[in-house]
Amino acid sequence: MKSKYILPILLLFQILFLQLIAYFPSFVERFYSNSLYPKIAWFFRIVIGKIPFSVGDCMYSILITLIIIWFWKNKKTWKTNWKNNILKMFSFVSVFYFLFHFLWAFNYNREPLFEKMNIKKEYTDYDLLLFTQKIITKSNAVQFEITKNKNIKVTNPYSQNRLFEMSQNGYNNLSKEYSFFEYKNPSIKKSLFSLPLTYMGFGGYLNPFTNEAQVNDKLPNYGFPIVVCHEMAHQMGFGSESECNFIGYLACIKNDDLYFQYSAYVLALRYCLNMIEEKSPQKLKPMLAQINPGILANFKESESFWRKYETPIETGFKIFYDNYLKLNQQKDGLESYSKFLDLLINFYKDKDF
Repeated sequence: MKSKYILPILLLFQILFLQLIAYFPSFVERFYSNSLYPKIAWFFRIVIGKIPFSVGDCMYSILITLIIIWFWKNKKTWKTNWKNNILKMFSFVSVFYFLFHFLWAFNYNREPLFEKMNIKKEYTDYDLLLFTQKIITKSNAVQFEITKNKNIKVTNPYSQNRLFEMSQNGYNNLSKEYSFFEYKNPSIKKSLFSLPLTYMGFGGYLNPFTNEAQVNDKLPNYGFPIVVCHEMAHQMGFGSESECNFIGYLACIKNDDLYFQYSAYVLALRYCLNMIEEKSPQKLKPMLAQINPGILANFKESESFWRKYETPIETGFKIFYDNYLKLNQQKDGLESYSKFLDLLINFYKDKDF
């Protein structure tokens, strides 16, 4: 067999292997997520974590530039040498695909968090309404404790770099209760692609090749802490967006700082209100009437921020990302973000805030 065929054929075997491994989450959990992956993550975060800028974003910039140059150089050969060009493209994809999964993405196939924490998956409309009442009470209390005025929106006074440092406190406290949420060797960076991320409608992402948590530095500051903690959860090897919302929420409310707690409570509140609007729209208005005006002002702040960046780019990218999630064991696609309410509501059924 000619060498030029090896990597494209290996791509096919990788795809088949991933379809198979999805049926063995306990195997992935034991031998990858809790064995190999922590060593990989430790290595990259030790080597790259202290570098003050995003190494991964720089790598992506260089890679995109090289791809454009390659296409430009070969633009005249597509008719005469199309077969070799296609094989080279599949060879590149094969290597990229392998590194993506080996360095992080096998975690998509690990055991679900609801099994690890013995949490039920379903909740009733009554459960949703009851939980929303509780989260409104808690959000109002924290908002008033911060501002001393229920009509004033919360403005986070810390710099983003300071918030990166402070996020460790929440995970330290959380890991005392759940050891599998232990987080060490921070590698959290402002994304060099923050403006494109904003236009695409995203608050951050994990770079699977460098294990850097990339955060959009243009976000409204009151909600910045929960985004940071969400991306840190991805770094710990959790692929599910709903699980990372849940873990990020827990890390924020366990943080000693009120601004972290506030960002988590109002995120959960926002998801609850959206779900009530979908399930029982007639009950939304009475719920909104119970919320401090300062919290509603923060919600309007976020809405105004994202509205400024609405373009067809966001719609197109979200269609792409929705399908990406579905291909990686998250059958609900972008709706999986809101599925963290399944975890959250059932987590608190027998607990107080």
